[in-house]
Amino acid sequence: MQPPTHASAPAERLAASGLASAVTPPRAPAPPPGRRRLTSTFWWSLVLIGLLCAIALLAPLLAPYSPTAQLDIIGLKNQPPSLAHPFGTDQYSRDLLSRMLFGARISLSVALLAVLLAATVGTAYGLTAGYFGGRVDAIMMRLLDACLAIPRVLLLVAVLALWSPVPLGALIATIGLTGWFEVSRLVRAEVRSVMGREYVLAARALGTPGFRMVWRHVLPNVLNPIIVAATLGVGNVIMLEAGLSYLGIGARAPTASWGSIFFDGSDAFQATWWIALFPGLAIIITVLAFNVFGSALRDALDPHQLAGDRAR
Repeated sequence: MQPPTHASAPAERLAASGLASAVTPPRAPAPPPGRRRLTSTFWWSLVLIGLLCAIALLAPLLAPYSPTAQLDIIGLKNQPPSLAHPFGTDQYSRDLLSRMLFGARISLSVALLAVLLAATVGTAYGLTAGYFGGRVDAIMMRLLDACLAIPRVLLLVAVLALWSPVPLGALIATIGLTGWFEVSRLVRAEVRSVMGREYVLAARALGTPGFRMVWRHVLPNVLNPIIVAATLGVGNVIMLEAGLSYLGIGARAPTASWGSIFFDGSDAFQATWWIALFPGLAIIITVLAFNVFGSALRDALDPHQLAGDRAR
């Protein structure tokens, strides 16, 4: 009868390591660098923004009355919320719910179009300064510093106060053309960073034309901060338009915007609290939704934010 054979120590360690590797389940692949899973905050804010935009688009179908219709100047003046008028009526017996729905169209349209104009102008200016560099960059940045030295609200009040009444298109253009300064500075910094990367240097060494190189290699790599800045800017423009309307130099009567409706109810808030309460809540909720959405989008797209998180 043969005596039992004993395996050597190296063989036992090898068998144990092989057994452990066979028992241990494989690890899930790590997420690619530079990407982050979108959080529930992002989706909830996106749903809320989509709901607000749908309400603004469907305002003619959802509103029970015309926003300018004076239903009964005596009997329905300053009526509190009721089943017939869920948001009450104003001092001209106009249904406040209808004015709120149509006011969403004005406030959101002014904000989105003004931010789009500001992002377009700021991106073009920043791309030009960042691409050419040198004296062109220095001159353009000094002009930008001079523009940033002027307070935006003071400039808007001065321009719009001299242009009365202000058409809606002029209001959008004025807000948009005074809001691109920060975007251009951001784009210029991103372009200067991208211009020193290997793929841009390789494209330049291959003789790629300047416009094609900017369009194909530079602009796609600076879009993320532009999108985030534009999203965060929507809430600021909504607040700015509401403030201008409150001062009487924004959307003029009988055009309904959230700022003008709030202005109508601010004089007698204790007696007619509903006229100022509902547009104020709409402004707060909309601005909060866009700010939360922009912050979540920045966390998902901004590589500098990701790098800082990884360092911590």
